[in-house]
Amino acid sequence: MIELANKVIGCCRELAQFTEEPGRTTRTFLSPPMRDVHRVLGDWMKRLGMRVWVDDAGNLRGLHGRAPKRLVIGSHLDTVPDAGAFDGVLGVVLGIALVEALGNRCPGLFIEVIGFSEEEGVRFGVPFIGSRAVAGTLASDIADVRVCDAIRAFGLNPEDLPAARLTAEAVAYLEFHIEQGPVLESLNLSLGIVDAIVGQSRLLLTFSGHANHAGTTPMNLRHDALAAAAEWILLVEKHAQETAGLVATTGLIHAEPNATNVIPGKVTVSLDVRHANDQARHVAVATLVRAAYETGLRRGMKVGDELRLDQPAVPMDSALGGMFDPGLHHMVSGAGHDAMILAPLLPAAMLFLRSPGGVSHHPDETVLAGDVAAALEAGVRFVQNLEAGLV
Repeated sequence: MIELANKVIGCCRELAQFTEEPGRTTRTFLSPPMRDVHRVLGDWMKRLGMRVWVDDAGNLRGLHGRAPKRLVIGSHLDTVPDAGAFDGVLGVVLGIALVEALGNRCPGLFIEVIGFSEEEGVRFGVPFIGSRAVAGTLASDIADVRVCDAIRAFGLNPEDLPAARLTAEAVAYLEFHIEQGPVLESLNLSLGIVDAIVGQSRLLLTFSGHANHAGTTPMNLRHDALAAAAEWILLVEKHAQETAGLVATTGLIHAEPNATNVIPGKVTVSLDVRHANDQARHVAVATLVRAAYETGLRRGMKVGDELRLDQPAVPMDSALGGMFDPGLHHMVSGAGHDAMILAPLLPAAMLFLRSPGGVSHHPDETVLAGDVAAALEAGVRFVQNLEAGLV
């Protein structure tokens, strides 16, 4: 498998050259470089005897086999600005390589490989356009005129988007993806089975104290909103460290009036809380918000909170996960993926590959040939077990 693994890596690096910005990889929804990606991957699919087309959401699709049951393998072809060569696209290239590795060994299973046109939401702020079209859940956002115009500019027809939806032949979804984090590397493991994609809560908290002169206001008479926020931020970190499976981040801070010689009178802080268990996440959010109010009360200031996102966790299908090698590590995904869009529609499984250095969404992003070979071997086992289970 190592020769095919090197072919996968080489293909991903070739595709990284198709970009909107010279000198760095940036490829957004249906931008001109996407045509080159479709050409390279489509040619490979055709050489394998696959039927290839682009649906009206801009998804590249290839079908292999003639069986009544279909396994869908997919990931996304778009990138963030100044991206690496493997996030998203590796999953598509691995899907094609898996078809090559299998040859005709699984005649009882129809395999469809999909390169989703959009997942990141960079071009229009509308994420998961490709996978939501395939799942049939895009209707609420397709009214965005810019999205429809981009579809038409690519030579496609937004009126025909319903035809992109999967048919009843599809029985399972599989996604390969780099981990985008350091867990597998810290354990010196090549692969990990994803049990769930975490739920997310995002909030804005506001600490309202009193701005005053930094030189003339004694320390015991201050109502420093930034000091209150700082105390609370440390509480957030401590609570997350003490709660298994929880991650919590305060990544945005805005202080007013934001001057060197003025005590901050108002501070807005973001809170991002993630956990694979929604109840645990909601309990953590309630605890942290209550701690913010208690901090404010003790310091003589008002506190406000605003919920911006409450996204539920998405479990992967445990039976499908069991079709991989039972000795593989099990883990959760702290980031969103196309699998979370497909999972409500049909059983879904994800397999993570180690991210050397824990790096992703960055030009230094890479993979190891041995890990890619291991993923292909795991994929062959998965497909063979799935076919056997459908008989």
